[in-house]
Amino acid sequence: MPAASYAPLDDALEIMAAYGPDLANGLTSHAPMAAEALCALGRADAVIPWVERYRRGMLPRPPAHARIAPERWREALAQEHRFADWSAFFEEELRDGPWRAVLARWVGRLAPGICASATHGVIRVGHAARSLGESESPRRVRELADALASWASTYQELPGNGGTAARRTGSLDAIKAVAVVPAELRRFAGTITSSLDALGDFPAFGPVIDLLDVGGDTQTVVTELTDTFARVYLANAHDVLTVIVFIHGVTSIAALGNLLPYLDDAGRRAALRFAWQSSCALYATFGDRPTPEASVDPPDEDAERLIDRAVAHGDEHAIKFTEACLGQHARRPSPAYLAAARHALAVLPRA
Repeated sequence: MPAASYAPLDDALEIMAAYGPDLANGLTSHAPMAAEALCALGRADAVIPWVERYRRGMLPRPPAHARIAPERWREALAQEHRFADWSAFFEEELRDGPWRAVLARWVGRLAPGICASATHGVIRVGHAARSLGESESPRRVRELADALASWASTYQELPGNGGTAARRTGSLDAIKAVAVVPAELRRFAGTITSSLDALGDFPAFGPVIDLLDVGGDTQTVVTELTDTFARVYLANAHDVLTVIVFIHGVTSIAALGNLLPYLDDAGRRAALRFAWQSSCALYATFGDRPTPEASVDPPDEDAERLIDRAVAHGDEHAIKFTEACLGQHARRPSPAYLAAARHALAVLPRA
């Protein structure tokens, strides 16, 4: 992996400050996440050109409605129209205390809703926190406020009745015990989140949250989970929709890995359980095979070549997924990461 280079990030965040969390096509903006991922990939040269092109599809920042009172924050959860209110709330929180403390407190509060907006909330927060870990600046703190606001305003919990699992085990074994929603009961209505609604009427999903053993070193659990869900990706991604769905099963956990250092031990293990549950929800509502039937062979491309391909491809998911896969591969090599990144580059439409 090339060395990370964050020199252009503050300028990119300044360009994006006038825009909100949504795109004109009705989907979620990935601008700050992809810009940070390009920095992490060592492709500083590509950041500003990519942002300038991408912002043509971004919507203006929405207006604020009313102040969120600190003692009544729960009442404002899951209200997407209040993104700007949440952003102002978190800006106030970040003025009153160190960003690391604010981050730890709110990741703990929001962790049960890791699946919010198809996991875009936790992913954006993970990218924002990593950039602040590299270097602090007012623009990066402001991005953390927006990232937390995107998570809180789209907050969504999944059904679960922990404690019913016969045993807790590693993710490669646990994924085989996850029941999938039968095709006739699935409820895709144009968005990933619409499909997750079916889980409320699928009792077999409830015990999933308690299947995973989150003991031991938590960063090791992250690498095991991302490897598992890279394999889930390879077994189930076959078109643009499913590629995007199963990309989030990997990138959400990789993003959470950026947040674990700021949490206490109990918070890390709780967050990992919810991240596992969230990625399993994507598998249960869109997948049918827990892992590939054959062994995974790595592609011929090395990391440098995959990075070049992702930058030239230009799609936000391709960039973020390549970065997440290569980052995890650098920590603990697995052919599944390289194969998954290459597959996504072949299937996603070029920007």
